[in-house]
Amino acid sequence: MSVSLLQKGVFMMSIFRSVLPRVARSNGWRCFSTRIPYDNIAELNKEMESIFGESPSPSPLGSSPPQQPVQPAYEDDDSQPVLTHTDSSGQAKMVDVSPKEDSKRVAIASCRVLLGQKVFNLVASNEIAKGDVLTVAKIAGITGAKQTSNLIPLCHNINLSHVRVDLILNEEDSSVVIEGEATTSGKTGVEMEAMTAVAIAGLTVYDMCKAASKDICITDVCLQHKSGGKSGSWSRN
Repeated sequence: MSVSLLQKGVFMMSIFRSVLPRVARSNGWRCFSTRIPYDNIAELNKEMESIFGESPSPSPLGSSPPQQPVQPAYEDDDSQPVLTHTDSSGQAKMVDVSPKEDSKRVAIASCRVLLGQKVFNLVASNEIAKGDVLTVAKIAGITGAKQTSNLIPLCHNINLSHVRVDLILNEEDSSVVIEGEATTSGKTGVEMEAMTAVAIAGLTVYDMCKAASKDICITDVCLQHKSGGKSGSWSRN
């Protein structure tokens, strides 16, 4: 390293030592930090340019304004669905429904239990050893709807005004078609109650018939219709 460069470096350090405290006092800084505000870096650059006749080369302190973090762009709530069971930090939460208006709410769900020909014939003739499959499953579905908030953690405890569960034997595919309906008058919907009703009814059919076959399959658990509330009515096409 040449003497002139060494002298220049020492002189620059003396400038920093004399200028930085003055900048720190004027800005109320409590300690030295490499995250110096951009305006103050520009002031230091001007001091050195007036002495050396040129701007200093880029350094670890940086010579450009700090980059601001890019915020994700969100569309309006009307155009993009949001997850209501998570808070701003992504943690699970129970939705506060107290501001909502009471309204009559209805939901209908369905599922299918594929029995196979052998088990289908046993159910149709009421020859399953455990007893009347369709009646027991119907009662289990109604009970399941009333226990939804105990099974699904973030569901509200809803005062149901009516639950209907129907089971129909379908000869075409040797299945039991299950339909459940839940009704309430309140601040939140009953979709989960209707779906829980058909799911529990389907599981009960399996339990009643499992001794005769392990090939039984519960499938197509889904919502078919809902009405009431701010979002209005919806039906599966």
